[in-house]
Amino acid sequence: MQVHRDLKKLPAFRNAVITIGTFDGVHTGHQHILQQLQEAAHACNGETVIITFDPHPREVLAGDRSVRLLTTLDEKISLLAHWGIHHLVVVPFTREFSELSATAYLEDFLIETFRPHTIIIGYDHRFGHNREGGLELLEAEQEKYGFRLLEIPQQVIQDAAVSSTRIRKSLQEGDVRLANELLGYPYFLNGIVVHGDKMGRQLGFPTANISLNDYRKLIPAQGVYAVTVTAGNDGQLHKGALNIGTRPTFNGTELRIEVFILDFDKEIYDAPIRVDFLEFIRSDRKFDSVEGLVAQMKNDVEQARAVASRP
Repeated sequence: MQVHRDLKKLPAFRNAVITIGTFDGVHTGHQHILQQLQEAAHACNGETVIITFDPHPREVLAGDRSVRLLTTLDEKISLLAHWGIHHLVVVPFTREFSELSATAYLEDFLIETFRPHTIIIGYDHRFGHNREGGLELLEAEQEKYGFRLLEIPQQVIQDAAVSSTRIRKSLQEGDVRLANELLGYPYFLNGIVVHGDKMGRQLGFPTANISLNDYRKLIPAQGVYAVTVTAGNDGQLHKGALNIGTRPTFNGTELRIEVFILDFDKEIYDAPIRVDFLEFIRSDRKFDSVEGLVAQMKNDVEQARAVASRP
């Protein structure tokens, strides 16, 4: 898949079949749209083109720093590449871009930039200043500009929207099983291993402290999870027990993400790390003693081992 970030340097697409969206999560709801995109491109011997925006429009228009993503841009790129999409065009979303009239958006952006053979769009998709454009404008102009218009059915769009909402809610409640089912793959976090206070090492469970690559990434509910881990660049998959919490037993207040990697003793500070969530084990809580915490951690590790060992 080719990724394009400069609208002035786009190639001449062959019978471009385009769709537009955030595709956050590239989950099972989105995957129906991707299949329709591929089928339409195959029918006209064309190329699949997805148009997405970065940063998220809400961040620009409302200054909303509370936006939490299921997938960062780099993660989205990786997932879409797995689906065999030909081109992903990342459009820098600015206030100036948001103020284009619907007609200018259609003529100067979609038509002039992409020369589309087919536009695949949701029944409720809105574009242009004040969201004044939509399916009705595209229908009225398709003969003039010579593109084919395909509407994504209401049920498919609603399924995708419901999936996104349910995935976020499930993760915020710690229900990673449901989230993974809706995603079609295990939810994951990417980051860098950073130095901590070595408290886990003192307790007999040396953990890798994770600093996320993007602050906008949605962090699941506080608690302990069974995960699989890839650390560094060796590509090996390891079992792990991950904790998201504030260390209440030690009266901590800072949220930390730390993972104990089973049967692992390498130094991986400053290395990239990825954790894939498999199952929620328990909520984060304060223990009456360090001994009680250590005993529970032993149980957590064995439960995580059992979960990660399932076929």
